[in-house]
Amino acid sequence: MSPEAFVDIFRQALSVVVLLTSAIILPGLAIGLIVAVFQAATSINEQTLSFLPRLLVTLVAMMLLGHWLVRTMMDFTLQLIEQIPMVIG
Repeated sequence: MSPEAFVDIFRQALSVVVLLTSAIILPGLAIGLIVAVFQAATSINEQTLSFLPRLLVTLVAMMLLGHWLVRTMMDFTLQLIEQIPMVIG
């Protein structure tokens, strides 16, 4: 296995990981920011207030994007399996 092939596979894996995690994390970050601005505007200093909306949005994002997330992982896995003969030989 040449170093270039390993670096290319590693780059592809990192891009898939970043894509999948950002699809789940970004909606939660947006809701967290909105709740933080609301808390700052109303002077509510409750730490647990932002947890439930972020949790719910993350669960909804996982429910809505679940099929796409699994399909992306499966496509990447199949691509890796198809590349085994080229990488070894």
